[in-house]
Amino acid sequence: MDRQLKEGNGWRLGWHPQAAFSTLLGTNEWAVELTAEEFADFRRLLLQLVESITQLQDQLMAEETIACEASSDLVWLEVQGYPQQFALSFILLNGRRAEGHWSAESTAELVGAIQTIEVF
Repeated sequence: MDRQLKEGNGWRLGWHPQAAFSTLLGTNEWAVELTAEEFADFRRLLLQLVESITQLQDQLMAEETIACEASSDLVWLEVQGYPQQFALSFILLNGRRAEGHWSAESTAELVGAIQTIEVF
């Protein structure tokens, strides 16, 4: 597989399967590289949070926001906002430390890119 780099308004996502740190996550202002295991957990937890916040949509009033978080031994994630538009934050938990945040305006595109990147 070849390297992949996807980017949009306020987000970047790169993948290089042969590299020790195979995934690049970031914005126009910062970036961090993740191992394959860290990104697998990041991706799995993010998709779980997207599903959870979508399922809660019918239980919220139109002006009501929500925050949901999930974690593994490697990464912690939080989504915060409206089910159709939410911000995303993460913290790496194992060994080296890093954290990042995407605005609500950027997250939907980032989630779409993460769902389509060929990592497996």
